[in-house]
Amino acid sequence: MSPRQTTNRRIVLNARPQGAPTPRDFRLEEVPVPAPGEGQVLLRTLYLSLDPYMRGRMNEAPSYAPPLELGEPMVGGTVNRVVASRNPKFREGDLVLGHAGWQDYALSDGSDLAPLGDMARPSYALSVLGMPGFTAWHGLLKIGEPKPGETVVVAAASGAVGAVVGQIAKLKGARAVGIAGGEAKCRHVVEELGFDACIDRRDPRFAARLAAACPDGIDVYFENVGGPVLDAVLPLLNIGARVPVCGLIAHYNDSDLPPGPNRLPLLMSTLLIRRVRAQGFIILDHYVDEFAVFSRDMSEWVAAGKVKLREDVVDGLENAPTAFIGLLEGRNFGKVVVRVAD
Repeated sequence: MSPRQTTNRRIVLNARPQGAPTPRDFRLEEVPVPAPGEGQVLLRTLYLSLDPYMRGRMNEAPSYAPPLELGEPMVGGTVNRVVASRNPKFREGDLVLGHAGWQDYALSDGSDLAPLGDMARPSYALSVLGMPGFTAWHGLLKIGEPKPGETVVVAAASGAVGAVVGQIAKLKGARAVGIAGGEAKCRHVVEELGFDACIDRRDPRFAARLAAACPDGIDVYFENVGGPVLDAVLPLLNIGARVPVCGLIAHYNDSDLPPGPNRLPLLMSTLLIRRVRAQGFIILDHYVDEFAVFSRDMSEWVAAGKVKLREDVVDGLENAPTAFIGLLEGRNFGKVVVRVAD
């Protein structure tokens, strides 16, 4: 590390959002670059992953992970370069997958780091070869269990998880029907990713068009969104359908119950009458038992060009808050990655 690199920029939680996050909820601050102690390494962040789960960590309410404290750096997966090491397992210059969060530099004892070797496209460790890809693989194959000829419907189909879900469904012989926001995203999902169809959720005739694209009903619905999308899917679920519940991004900013009629009776009666299995999952629970198998499968599929993922790369740590707000609003196209340094 150059002697001039003594300042660590980091973006911290400035205030807890009331509804949708705003730029005021984040604060960019500068602190000294920390020095590694015995057994530690100093990491330089190259790429930062932005993911919807981060919104939940900004709340004070309990969840599957503890909330961020005010003044604490925002969390996030990162690709890092080791710039100083006092840990015999890592050398200066090593490329690693870590959890440095929204900052230029961070310390680690090495226990949360995974070597990346000379990976040609390191940002893929944050997307198709990392947590989002693993989420798609586990949710679809372990919970959705698609069979050849079945119809798999994927919400947020152009995003980091949904795009991979549909491509795996096709590899397993199923029909893949995507749901995305906007004509450009829908064209990409069909023409570039190989889905059989993609329906624009913003279309006033969305529910009717989804039904037309699923003439034999829906056997697997990969839930990333909730809201009106789920309302349109419910009547199309077949007997014995499976619903992996990965996310509910339409509700992440809710501070109260959504308006309108109580939908719970309809949901519960659909699950009962059609014998639907809906199962939520948190991918952190499955790394120990399954990640090695996922990594083997996905590496082979990516190398063979059978699975692709578009990256939405944002330059500059200072632009992470705006990019994250856009992610929650559906403005991103593909996997959102912040390029913090070359």
